[in-house]
Amino acid sequence: MKSSVYTLWIGILLLSLGSCGQPQWNSDYNLDMARLKEESHAKTDALASADTTQPTVETRNPLEEEIEEKKKKRKAKHSKREFLGYKIKRGYTKSGGRYKETVETFGYLPEYQEPDPYAPLKYYYDTDKRKLARSGAAVTDTDRYKVLHGPYKKTLDGEVVEEGYFYVGTKHLRWEKYRNNEDHTLVDKEHYEKGFLRDAVVTYYGDTKKIKEVIPYEHGDVQGTYYRFYENGQLEWSGQYEKGRKVGVWVNYYDFRNRRRYEYQYPKTAYDAPHEPYLIREYDRHATPIYERGKFDKRSQASSK
Repeated sequence: MKSSVYTLWIGILLLSLGSCGQPQWNSDYNLDMARLKEESHAKTDALASADTTQPTVETRNPLEEEIEEKKKKRKAKHSKREFLGYKIKRGYTKSGGRYKETVETFGYLPEYQEPDPYAPLKYYYDTDKRKLARSGAAVTDTDRYKVLHGPYKKTLDGEVVEEGYFYVGTKHLRWEKYRNNEDHTLVDKEHYEKGFLRDAVVTYYGDTKKIKEVIPYEHGDVQGTYYRFYENGQLEWSGQYEKGRKVGVWVNYYDFRNRRRYEYQYPKTAYDAPHEPYLIREYDRHATPIYERGKFDKRSQASSK
């Protein structure tokens, strides 16, 4: 009896010891369970890290922000002092009374730059008379006449009536005119390319850069001011086209100093009856009138000198 009880206790003890250790059978099962346990720990660690990790925030020193703001202001201020590669100064003129005050604001070159000699009109700021001036030739008194360059605006009683841009003394880019009324109606708009209408057809002498002829075009018609030049760059002919017809006074020039020689009259508008042009004035080489239609004729005296 004792021996049987003893044998039973031995068996219970062995069973209890076997249950405490890892089973040695089914090794694949054990490996799978181990992998699952490791993956579970890894996911838990990753979630915990995501919950506790703080985002990186870029902080700037207040002094650095102030310096950056000053740089932006200097850059904006600097841009107002330059236009298309040239340093400029700002000017203005005033005229008229209290209720008809005209103000013109503009930019000009502090250092003289000669406008394009082919440009038909050059624009300047007359510092003596404090008003704007234009000329077909370059000026000689460069201290008095400053070449216009930059934005231009003209106001009448505070309302804008004209605005555009100058480039080294010539009209450039878009120019607009407005009627001084409640609707501020746009009445005229032209596009220029350094003195000439943008849509003009320009021809040259051979392969040179010497301009021979400028034919103005607008909306497919020959419209605007026509120019023809001598090979030395002096103006030879100028006149107006309207709807493809010559109108108004056409001028022929000597080949020096932009001096007039002949003035011919065409119909005043494109709607008038066509007629052959007739001479209305003639000048000698010294710019002295020697003929004016219906008034005097000194051409014979001039030819005998």
